[in-house]
Amino acid sequence: MNTVKSAQPTVGQTLASLQSRGLDRLDAQLLSLHVLDRPETQRGWLLAHDIDPLPPERAASLENLVQRRLAGEPLAYLTGHKEFFGLDLRVDARVLVPRPDTETLVSWALETLDGGHRVLDLGTGSGAIALALKASQPTLEVHATDLSTGALAVAQSNAQRLKLDVNFHQGAWLAALPDASESFKCIVANPPYIAELDQHLATLKFEPAQALSSGEDGLDDLRQIITQAPRHLARGGWLLLEHGYDQAQAVRNLLTQAGFAPVQSRRDLAGIERCSGGQLNPKPNP
Repeated sequence: MNTVKSAQPTVGQTLASLQSRGLDRLDAQLLSLHVLDRPETQRGWLLAHDIDPLPPERAASLENLVQRRLAGEPLAYLTGHKEFFGLDLRVDARVLVPRPDTETLVSWALETLDGGHRVLDLGTGSGAIALALKASQPTLEVHATDLSTGALAVAQSNAQRLKLDVNFHQGAWLAALPDASESFKCIVANPPYIAELDQHLATLKFEPAQALSSGEDGLDDLRQIITQAPRHLARGGWLLLEHGYDQAQAVRNLLTQAGFAPVQSRRDLAGIERCSGGQLNPKPNP
């Protein structure tokens, strides 16, 4: 009796099957491109080759990634990279996945800086903020700190690959600086800001917990940074902070109490007050 070997599913059939299993269409496309060694920008290639069979070894790799994605693992951890402020960053489970809303913080920092100024990124993670600042204004002297040696390894690797000169320091917030007298024109930070019992933490289980939660109200690290920052800011320097969707007023109050003025907030892509900051002892108007 003759048996007929079943045909290997095509690219188009595979994409349709993944979506029927509950995978987002874009995720299905990006994971398929990843296992086929194609750039994410070539989604049109999938349409042009929808009747091509998917090689068995690629199908097996894809299935593994799909199961991990359906379990909630971030897409960036599966593909190993994430675009941020025009930079292609390598990421893994040692660092948070850079979010588009954090670009609001970068844009604000760039408004306060110009060539030759010194800027400090606290809790740099993948290096996203520090590297975006350096890429946008190459004459900046950029410093970045992180408590996690694993995160710093990711950030340093990104800096080397992108050929961007950033000074990295290991340690907790501003205590990581080798010179206690160092001062900066701008200090930026996207610290942990989720309350330790917040239900949203369950949806972020694949990302490093130490980079997410910060005390009962989520403000412990923000308080620490706001307290420490004045000793490391030049006169008229800015402290700019990312925070939770409902923390803007609380952070503005903390900044005001620490002597920053004027204190203000910026809205993210969804129109939510996502960043707050202020200037230290700004020069009076003539």
